[in-house]
Amino acid sequence: MCGRYAASARPDELVEAFDIDEDHSAEPGRSILKNPQHPAPGEPDWNMAPSKQAPVVLTRTPRARDAAGTGGAPDGEPDGEPEPTRQLRLLTWGLVPAWAKDVKLGQRMTNARAESVLGKGAFAKAALSRRCIVPADGWYEWQKSPTAVDAKGKPRKQPFFIHRADGGPVGFAGLYEFWRDRELPDGHPDAWLTTFTIITTAADPGMDRIHDRQPLVLEPEQWDQWLDPAEKDPDVVRGLLEFAAPGRFDAYPVGRAVGSISNNGPALLEPVAREELVGVVDPMTGEVIGG
Repeated sequence: MCGRYAASARPDELVEAFDIDEDHSAEPGRSILKNPQHPAPGEPDWNMAPSKQAPVVLTRTPRARDAAGTGGAPDGEPDGEPEPTRQLRLLTWGLVPAWAKDVKLGQRMTNARAESVLGKGAFAKAALSRRCIVPADGWYEWQKSPTAVDAKGKPRKQPFFIHRADGGPVGFAGLYEFWRDRELPDGHPDAWLTTFTIITTAADPGMDRIHDRQPLVLEPEQWDQWLDPAEKDPDVVRGLLEFAAPGRFDAYPVGRAVGSISNNGPALLEPVAREELVGVVDPMTGEVIGG
C-alpha cells in the first residue's frame, strides 16, 4: 500500500519535470479537511497523507467555462475542437466515485490494486478514461520487525523512505474522479470535488522485505500513453498496469516522526544511523540489524 509520500517539488519544478502545458495549481479547490492543510496545498510537503490536496498531472480537453467563470467544469460542453492539454492541478487524495453519497468513501480508496482496477466498479471507468500521474520524491513504508516488539508486544514497525536510485522524479500511476455535491447549487465554488487514488502493485524483490506492495511507478516514456484520455483500449491499459522494472529503487530507514501527520519538513528524509536500528531487515541483503 501507499499511505504516505514526500512531494517537495514546487509547481515550477513540476512543470518542467513533467512537461506541463497548463499550471492550475494556484487555483483554489474544495478541501475536505476540518483544519487548514499544513503545509498549504501546492507547497512542498514531506508528509503527504490521505485527504490532503496534492499536485497531480492529468491530460484533458479544455471545456467551456462554467457559470462561475472558473473553466474546466467536468460537465461543460467542448468549445470547438481544442487539443488535449497536460495540466497540473491540486486534487484530494482518496478517490470519491461520482455515485458516492458523500465524501467519506474516499477515506477507503486512497489506493487501487493494479491487478483488479479494470474490473472494480469504483475504478473501472476511471481506469479507461481518467488516468493521472502523481509526482513524488518517493514514498514511506513501514516494515514489521521479525525479532523486535513494541511496548504492546506487537512487531516493531520501522519506517523506510523509498526513492528512485537514479535520483529522478517519481511518477505514481493514479486515477481521478469528479464528485458533485448535490446539496450545493450550480456555480458554487465547492460544488465539485476532484479526487485521486494511487495504484499499487506487487513490491520489487528486495523492496518486498519492507512491504509486499508498492506504488506503480511509470517511466517517463510511458507518461504520454498513460495520460492520453483517448486511449481506452483495456488491453493497452492492462499492459501499463502490469509494468514492472525491478532494481529502480533504493530504500533506507528514517525516523519514526513521519508517523505523525503533524510532523513535516526535509528532516523526515534523514536516514537513521545503523546503530540506532532495532530488529530491522536490510532490504538488499536480508540481514537483521540490531538483533
